[in-house]
Amino acid sequence: MAAPSKRIPEPTPQTSLRALRAIIRGRSVFPGLQVFHQETGSIFQINAPSFHPVMMVGPDACRFVLINARDDLRWRMEGDSVTSLLIHGVLVEDGESHDEIRRNLNPALHKRMLGGYVDAMVRRTDQVADGWVDDCPVDMLVEMRKVALLILMDALFEVDFTPELRRLWWSVLYLIQYISPGLWLFWRGAPRPGYRQARAQMDQYLFRIIQLRRDQLKHESGYAGTDMLSVLIQAGMSDDLIRDQLMTMLIAGHDTSTASLAWSLYLLGAHPDAQARARAEIEAVLGDAPPTADTYPHLTYLEQVMNETLRLYPPIHLGSRLAARDLEFDGYTIAKDTRVLYSIYLTQRNPAYWPEPDRFDPERFAPHIKHEPYNFLPFGGGPRNCIGMAFAQVEMRVVLARLLQRFTLERRFKDVHLHMGATLEPRPNVLMQPVRRK
Repeated sequence: MAAPSKRIPEPTPQTSLRALRAIIRGRSVFPGLQVFHQETGSIFQINAPSFHPVMMVGPDACRFVLINARDDLRWRMEGDSVTSLLIHGVLVEDGESHDEIRRNLNPALHKRMLGGYVDAMVRRTDQVADGWVDDCPVDMLVEMRKVALLILMDALFEVDFTPELRRLWWSVLYLIQYISPGLWLFWRGAPRPGYRQARAQMDQYLFRIIQLRRDQLKHESGYAGTDMLSVLIQAGMSDDLIRDQLMTMLIAGHDTSTASLAWSLYLLGAHPDAQARARAEIEAVLGDAPPTADTYPHLTYLEQVMNETLRLYPPIHLGSRLAARDLEFDGYTIAKDTRVLYSIYLTQRNPAYWPEPDRFDPERFAPHIKHEPYNFLPFGGGPRNCIGMAFAQVEMRVVLARLLQRFTLERRFKDVHLHMGATLEPRPNVLMQPVRRK
């Protein structure tokens, strides 16, 4: 006879009160989740009004979600804001539909294509940095969003987004806010002012560039058409389905890069010794030349900084799934139709695997150090890991290298806290003074 399943722990009223105090002190939900994790273990259930997800933490839990039970955990959740916006984007599809879309997206994100994107990454970084004025601090969260948007559109779609950057800026921010955790998790009918107009404006733009590219492919015989937009058209996708993939890349793709770059600059500003060491490596490897496909892979310390940033501040801080059937984990039953969350943030700050987990230490990722699987997973894991992982890793190193090559970045921010949006962001800003290097 099978052993009876254990009841999934729920925070007690006393634990919930301690968590609330931690949230107020930290101005973020994460300290509260840490209290729950410390006092209930690797699996616990949150009981909020109309929201009762199971939260899982740690390498065993992550392996369960990403590998062992992946076929029984659905990504698509009808009624969620993410599904409403992305419709049939690769991020919210399951089964063969997901696999086919991913096969069509893969060519533009394959490692052999990445070297060809480096020039665009340098060019767009310079474009934004050229607008910085001496003795005038800039908000790196805003500036890195500009960089990420311009790079994504240039590299993956071969579109210059510069003329649209100001016009569509607030529409992009509205759509990011729309898919961020909020009142809609508890009240599906919550009013969402500004969303319809923002989505209509973005849809109009995306359908326009799709049509322009169709015309280009039809009438310009010499056009190679190897970018993502062209590949999707040539794969025979409808305009609606292409729109869903472009929206996924535009909103989800650029926002993760924005957060990663902003946190990297925050940490480099807070740790001048790490910034100086990274710059010394850049000078030794690059000299005065911009990063290239041949040189950026040699920036090994900068890669360590990048990985430690992703450990401390993973832009996708949790994964969300829906149980398609009753599941068993560590003696607990997770009922069908339960929302299952696995916390990347808490897993990557687990003191059992990461000594002094809140301390910034790029040496954790020195070349000779190996880490256990599923302790470090800022891009997820398993067959459905982040499709843009390799692109994002190259982008981070190239952008940071170019900025440190051109500027000393002096800290002007004071109190920065974690904000759980569509990605994990530093708020209220990352104010820094860029000092041009001679």
